Amino acid sequence: MLASTSGVRSTPFYAKPSHFTVSRRCKFLSSPNPPRFLTPKISSKCSSLSLLFSRNGVGCNRFSVRALVEPEVSDSVAAGCSSLLQPVSVKIPFGNREILIETGHIGRQASGSVMATDGETIVYTSVCLSDVPSEPSDFFPLSVTYQERFSAAGRTSGGFFKREGKTKDNEVLICRMIDRPLRPTMLKGFYHETQLLSWVLSYDGLHCPDALAVTAAGIAVALSEVPHSEAIAGVRVGLLGDKFVVNPTTKEMEDSTLDLFLAGTDNATLMIEGYCDFLPEEKLLEAVQVGQDAVREICSAVKALVKKCGKPKMLDAIKLPPLELYQLVEKIAGDELHNVLQIKSKIPRRKAISLLEEKVINRLTDKGYISMEGTTGSVETIQDLIDDDDEDEEIVIDGEVDEGDVHIKPISRKSTPLFTEVDVKLVFKEVSSKFLRRRIVEGGKRSDGRSPEDIRPITSRCGLLPRAHGSALFTRGETQSLAVVTLGDKQMAQKLDNLANVEEFKRFYLQYSFPPSSVGEIGRMRAPSRREIGHGTLAERALEPILPIEDEFPYTVRVESTITESNGSSSMASVCGGCLALQDAGVPLKCSIAGIAMGLVLDTHEFGGDGTPLILSDITGAEDASGDMDFKVAGNEDGITAFQMDIKVEGITLPVMKEALLQARDGRRRILAEMTKCSPPPTKSLSKYAPLIHIMKVAPEKVNAIIGSGGKKVKSIIEETGIEAIDTQDDGIVKITAKDLSSLEKSKSIISSLTMVPTVGDIYRNCEIKSIVPYGVFVEIAPGREGLCHISELTSDWLAKAEDAFKVGDRVDVKLIEVNDKGQLRLSRRALLPVPETSPEDLSSKQLTGNQAEVVADSGKASDEGTPKKYVSVSKADGLPREKIEQTKVKSSTTKLASSSKTDSAVTTLLPRKKVFKRVKSGSKAVTGVSGKDGE
Repeated sequence: MLASTSGVRSTPFYAKPSHFTVSRRCKFLSSPNPPRFLTPKISSKCSSLSLLFSRNGVGCNRFSVRALVEPEVSDSVAAGCSSLLQPVSVKIPFGNREILIETGHIGRQASGSVMATDGETIVYTSVCLSDVPSEPSDFFPLSVTYQERFSAAGRTSGGFFKREGKTKDNEVLICRMIDRPLRPTMLKGFYHETQLLSWVLSYDGLHCPDALAVTAAGIAVALSEVPHSEAIAGVRVGLLGDKFVVNPTTKEMEDSTLDLFLAGTDNATLMIEGYCDFLPEEKLLEAVQVGQDAVREICSAVKALVKKCGKPKMLDAIKLPPLELYQLVEKIAGDELHNVLQIKSKIPRRKAISLLEEKVINRLTDKGYISMEGTTGSVETIQDLIDDDDEDEEIVIDGEVDEGDVHIKPISRKSTPLFTEVDVKLVFKEVSSKFLRRRIVEGGKRSDGRSPEDIRPITSRCGLLPRAHGSALFTRGETQSLAVVTLGDKQMAQKLDNLANVEEFKRFYLQYSFPPSSVGEIGRMRAPSRREIGHGTLAERALEPILPIEDEFPYTVRVESTITESNGSSSMASVCGGCLALQDAGVPLKCSIAGIAMGLVLDTHEFGGDGTPLILSDITGAEDASGDMDFKVAGNEDGITAFQMDIKVEGITLPVMKEALLQARDGRRRILAEMTKCSPPPTKSLSKYAPLIHIMKVAPEKVNAIIGSGGKKVKSIIEETGIEAIDTQDDGIVKITAKDLSSLEKSKSIISSLTMVPTVGDIYRNCEIKSIVPYGVFVEIAPGREGLCHISELTSDWLAKAEDAFKVGDRVDVKLIEVNDKGQLRLSRRALLPVPETSPEDLSSKQLTGNQAEVVADSGKASDEGTPKKYVSVSKADGLPREKIEQTKVKSSTTKLASSSKTDSAVTTLLPRKKVFKRVKSGSKAVTGVSGKDGE
């Protein structure tokens, strides 16, 4: 059993009381809304009771105590609860079309669940919250998970593991787009951990699921018990020509020059993020207005749905620090806090604020608050009450017992705190933010002494890493980025494996890293956080429009931005440093890009201002945390390439946004001017350590000749020349990646030879004989390209075997005489040999005209004591030189057209121009002629 502090036995926790017995310090919080109940487990009961009895004082009323037995519920409330389980389906506008919203069909045990359908794209979203509140903190305990199921597109993952696992970068970005507009609408003081899960269950490849997921998340939260101020929705705005399109399809986005994502409520914009191709500020504001009108229309339909089937909000669970605590913190820390905020350096200022915070906590918790003006008779501190209680106690010496009563010797007790430490920390942070804003509005000066429009000092240098392909160190105030560029071929490209991009590769990507040392802290180095992925993507898309096209610069480009110091605007420092590093790597950029982060103090009336919003340029970390807006803008002097805005309060209007954009443009121009003073400047040429890439264009049908059977040929080329890679495309584009120029030139020569298109009549000198076959030799006219030289085309004389005159490795000059339909080459060495001298008598006797043929009898030695062979040379009467006609020596004195020979002698017909070889058998009759052009 538990011992009561009053000495009375209390009811054990495992009994079944109808209600808890509540002391005067902690009251049961009743509400007309039906409360959520704990699971009846002993562990849960113990934890609840420990929270109930261990916390005393004002701070204990932060936690809601929930009965273990379900209280009575009125009939009207019960009827309302039962109606929540009924399925509801409505159609709401979504740009130029409607989407279907269903609730009560799936996930009925969740606090809120929604099925959103756009075309054949379906997103399911659920919202759940814990039964017991977590420890109070300065941020809302919200976690968002978004997942694209590959089954939604009818396929599985392309990797080894076929189950969805680690969150992909694209999913992380959508998680951030869901979280960022939801968080400002959550009410302060609600500490029940809330989880939002979103899955893409079906994807048609036409309707993007990201805007649908943000809208579904806003509807699910609005239908749930989570207390929030307004329902949110998200839309995408594209620009096709001069027309803005709300929620364009994926095909329409291919031609869009703007990708704007906007989320907000029916009367305020909470988040915008987008990328464009040097869009003017005025055009961007028009797109924001179009998107806000679409969001307003969606939110109006959502409000009607919430009235129909929304659940009551848990407003009774909201617990804020006592109002008097704000006054006490200001009184204790006011003057000293004002002085601390004037420290210009971040680390000394942070340490001074931490010491002051510790002082305030000790003053208001451990020792109790003692008025600086002295105590009065009507005011009693907690310490006085404790002293009075101690005086009433009767102290008995150890071992002595007073008759009729047992006295327990009191132990020393720690003074009861007036406020909880968490409350003091929360209030101190708010008071510090208030003092910082007041200093900026009233004095016109910021913590580092700048005016609202001033930019921090900028220095930059390039080429500090000698072995890197490109490097730059960009420093702006106390924010510093080390950017490094690496160039490579297609094998270095990043493969995308998600629903929208199947087998797509990114040839440019920027990776942002934020180590704990950048803020002078320690921490564990883990996988990239969601913040790092988001900042890296923003900087990447800011730089992407200035990169050359692949045909002009075939490299894959990787940029690493490591934040070595951080005091605000580190993502924009990555943009500036990345631009300088790209120039240092020799990438031919279209122009230079700079980024700047803008802040805002919206309500200046509170601090004695005229009510005009105060816009801050190049904000620091403290101004980001204490301000009302974080607006990042990147671009050149005339246009914007990327932007991201997070608004922490409602009420940001388009005029305020326009003023921020114009002030950001002036800031970008000043930063670009400072970047031109970089010392040493970027080299703007390829590093000697960067790979060399050469692009060749070959006939598409010749690509297979480069690859070879099973890739053997391309592998042999890589091994022979020492190059790094050969990339071939179906359209005939060949990319050669090499480390040095000599290996590149050697591989170019081989590929040119493999893919050349030979022309009949071409002469090839000093060619090597690769192999010898019975009917001739194969000659390599170019590396990897061989042709057949028939035995009859090797010499002018008759040759029985090719081996008799040639061997493998000999070098000869040949002429291309034919290319057949299969691409095989027929070569001739004889065609390049000089014409042998003949006597006038022989020449006159062998002179023929027209289409007649010349028959030359060769009475040489026949095989097998055999048959003398007779060669007939035929030439068209087209006026060609006589060297085209076969000339042989005649051993016999007979020169007649008809000559007797042995039976079954063979006659070979040679056609030098058409290169057609035939075997013609002659009988006992003499050969009198050969068909010519006219068939004679």
